[in-house]
Amino acid sequence: MANSLNNIGITMGDPAGVGPEIICKAVAGMSANDRKNIVIVGNKPVMENAAQITGVTLSYHHVGSAAVGDSVALVDIAIEGGPITFGRMDARAGDAAYRCIARAVEMAIAGDIDCVVTAPINKEALNAAGHHYDGHTGMLAALTGSTASFMLLASERLSAIHVSTHVSLRAAIDRATQDRVLATIRAGHTHLRRLGIDTPRIAVAGINPHCGENGLFGTEDDKQIAPAVERARSEGINAVGPIPPDTVYHRAHTGAFDLVVAQYHDQGHIPMKLVAFDTTVNVSLGLPIDRTSVDHGTAFDIAGTGEANHINMNAAIAYARKLAATPRQLAGPAQ
Repeated sequence: MANSLNNIGITMGDPAGVGPEIICKAVAGMSANDRKNIVIVGNKPVMENAAQITGVTLSYHHVGSAAVGDSVALVDIAIEGGPITFGRMDARAGDAAYRCIARAVEMAIAGDIDCVVTAPINKEALNAAGHHYDGHTGMLAALTGSTASFMLLASERLSAIHVSTHVSLRAAIDRATQDRVLATIRAGHTHLRRLGIDTPRIAVAGINPHCGENGLFGTEDDKQIAPAVERARSEGINAVGPIPPDTVYHRAHTGAFDLVVAQYHDQGHIPMKLVAFDTTVNVSLGLPIDRTSVDHGTAFDIAGTGEANHINMNAAIAYARKLAATPRQLAGPAQ
């Protein structure tokens, strides 16, 4: 159970990318009071360099020691072998990013922070360092001992939760089982109830064009998805579907639904990034801790220039504060 401090732990991400820069910009723009509840988990020299690059006035103090003026609390994660070069894949950077995340997870489980906000990582660097995960969501599931996790992309007018994410399209079809689709619907329902929506309206996208046209374009919608929706409805969840994926997002965006269940990565990511590229927040569900993230990559092409936009980081932190202020038990049962 998280404590009542509403502390937000922000992980540095890959130090060769823009993560440290967008963190500095976001934290520098906070009020002094909001800054008191921020803990950065990252390498101090990297974060000091990022403050210089972005031109912000920001200093750091070690967690447990007194703040100096408006300095920000930092858990210092060492990087062996000297500085990391911006914009280049480096196994040392991948290892540092992993250790930052692992430390933040430990802090969240211990109740020292209420929500983890992650800056972007580079999957190639992560795997080159020997940490074989497909991204944050799978890594967080492993670090917390969770058997299942779900990726939710949230924005003001459109949100999507994914049945599968970083797998091939062929594998995604196999993963869209009745049980997994039902579990995804349940996770989305529980999350929205926690945020104050008593009866979330959930639309479940089909997996084939026109939901298969009664078997003409495939039988997965009839055999895998429709039964999962019926099972959810029998539990009192307001779910409908399958709905053809080429229309369901427009309907949700114009107010018909609170959430869309996307069957695979691109089915959910493309519409989200089209309508809310700068403000979509990546939220991990199904874990014993809360975690939000920016919904963009390391941007190696502009890393080290100070040009990276921190709007998405602001959105991820704002969503984290909302979760930190909302106890998990408020989700309640289906109605």
